[in-house]
Amino acid sequence: MKKNENIVVPNESNAWETLDKPARKEAISFAEKYKTFISTCKTEREVVNYLLSEIEKEGFKPLENIDNAVAGTKFYASTRGKILAIGVIGQKKVVEGVRILAAHIDAPRIDLKADPLYEDSGLALFKTHYYGGIKKYQWTTIPLALHGIVILTDGSKIELVIGEDTNDPIFTITDLLPHLAQEQMKLTLKEGIKGEELNLLVGSLPTEVKKDEKEKVKVAILNYLETNYKITKTDFIS
Repeated sequence: MKKNENIVVPNESNAWETLDKPARKEAISFAEKYKTFISTCKTEREVVNYLLSEIEKEGFKPLENIDNAVAGTKFYASTRGKILAIGVIGQKKVVEGVRILAAHIDAPRIDLKADPLYEDSGLALFKTHYYGGIKKYQWTTIPLALHGIVILTDGSKIELVIGEDTNDPIFTITDLLPHLAQEQMKLTLKEGIKGEELNLLVGSLPTEVKKDEKEKVKVAILNYLETNYKITKTDFIS
């Protein structure tokens, strides 16, 4: 066989070995900033909030506050806290062209369904549905945190982050124990954990307020949410 002269053989050495000390330091600095970003920004709204705090340091202002835009004016506009446009007025007229860079805020996750709380076998759980391209089997038996916004029936807004602080309660999705999972292990990775099985375990202690109360664990969770976050059952739907 003849060697194909058009094929370029890539350099197989580790990229780290090709960097000098200043470049390595710069790479580590970038990686640390990226780690902070992906640890802090787990939803679209958190990404937008993070970006706003950064661009305002650089002199960008809300578009609605700019009366007379001139070359070099820095502006931004946000929609519902989930979409962000950032711009700088150029030297030339718009008819001569603009430069646009678009980026997608991708946040694969598991969302709560409307009215998610239910009780089963003495456990309180949240019904969920997944968003984005996730591998469902990776989401079981690991600690999970809740990030989100609750709009109460009175129109007020509560921003929640539960599970990131060391003193917070955490959430998890249960899975079968190995000795009970013989049939499950015969399935493919795609079939082993189904989307409708990704329900969050949120509590197991029953309420002691009313001895004859039905679904005592569910009631205990509702009492906890109302006491600590002013969230009632009707607020889930709103």
